[in-house]
Amino acid sequence: MLKPYSKKLDISYTIGVSPTIELLEQRPKDVIRVILSPKGTQNKGLTKILDICNKLHIPFESDQRSIERISSNENTYAVGAFRKYESKLNQDKNHVVLVNPSDMGNLGTICRTMLAFDITDLAIIKPGVDIFDPKVIRSSMGSIFSINFEYFSSFEEYQTKFKLNIYSFMSDGNTSLDKVIFKSPYSLVFGNEGEGLDKKYKELGESIKIPQSNKVDSFNLSIAVGIALNKAWEKSS
Repeated sequence: MLKPYSKKLDISYTIGVSPTIELLEQRPKDVIRVILSPKGTQNKGLTKILDICNKLHIPFESDQRSIERISSNENTYAVGAFRKYESKLNQDKNHVVLVNPSDMGNLGTICRTMLAFDITDLAIIKPGVDIFDPKVIRSSMGSIFSINFEYFSSFEEYQTKFKLNIYSFMSDGNTSLDKVIFKSPYSLVFGNEGEGLDKKYKELGESIKIPQSNKVDSFNLSIAVGIALNKAWEKSS
């Protein structure tokens, strides 16, 4: 019997049709089984899920009670159970670095935005959100299955392993974003939703400020990352 998600478990779940399709397409070897809702017979995505399961010999079943045990959403038509896995970051690719991210929705949105700008490596400095939480996976629309991610105990540990050009995004950064030319490979570094980055990050690489009006204190983290990724995409050397 599948249990509701817990960080202590060795498995996690995709909640919904789109994330489950991404799981099946990107990480089929990690899939344990797929559970389908009898309520979703008219959903076209379920046909695709069944085709993939049959082709790859992945077990599936129709079981509304199991879905309700795992998901609180009444309109969930598919759940994918999969083994948690480890991944490693590339040494020669651009990275996004999140220092102590605390919001599941933001983390999932950031994963999806990274892919939109062709960045597939994410470093998370602990403490940080559990990337395998189904809420993160759902908000990413399954994008986490197409990125590499790695947790680090501290930013110093990350820097010891990766010698990339550092661009730290801070409300009082030294350089305006529109003036920066990003030199690859780079690390785009962001603080958490409540406190941002500590002052020490001003001395690491180049600190950057995103221009904004004085009508708000700061950007939402996922918005800030999206703006930064867009500019880095346009202005990389």
